[in-house]
Amino acid sequence: MLLAAFNAAMSYEDYLRASPKQADDWRAVGDRVVITSQQRALLDGFTRDMQVLVISGSWCGDCVRQGPSLAAIAAACLRIDLRFIDRDHPDSPIEQFTINDGNRVPVAIFMAEDGVLVSSLGDKTLSYYRWAAAQQLGPACPLPGAPIPEDVLASITQDWIDECERVQLLLRLSPRLRSRHGD
Repeated sequence: MLLAAFNAAMSYEDYLRASPKQADDWRAVGDRVVITSQQRALLDGFTRDMQVLVISGSWCGDCVRQGPSLAAIAAACLRIDLRFIDRDHPDSPIEQFTINDGNRVPVAIFMAEDGVLVSSLGDKTLSYYRWAAAQQLGPACPLPGAPIPEDVLASITQDWIDECERVQLLLRLSPRLRSRHGD
């Protein structure tokens, strides 16, 4: 099921092209995402391939704020194959990845090179939840284009890098994959 969803999913750019009305909002956030030299060095050290499937909605403010960070991370790391699938796509596994009993997005599903599920993280990163809780304002899901401070965007990007690193270590330490790769 996950491999079918991954194969039906699109690259980041194709996902944006499929949603031209929202693409500008995504690109505007993407233009602000910075991968630091320290983060790049960490990503360059990854040795295991991982597949990352993001269940998303191009209309979703949380997706607009987080998807570009994931795209920047994947662009900086050749070991990450990132794909996006719309929550409502027939092959979307959203029903198997509900959060707090709801079909919330984004959800990033991390898989090994062979499509085996490793981890998932969804809805919002810890940094965003901290910021939103401190604000106590606005709707539960701010609209795309709603302002987000640079430090919060940087923290969200770091949260996603931390999750990618955690998954990379899970993959590196996996007896199954260590046996397969002889390391």
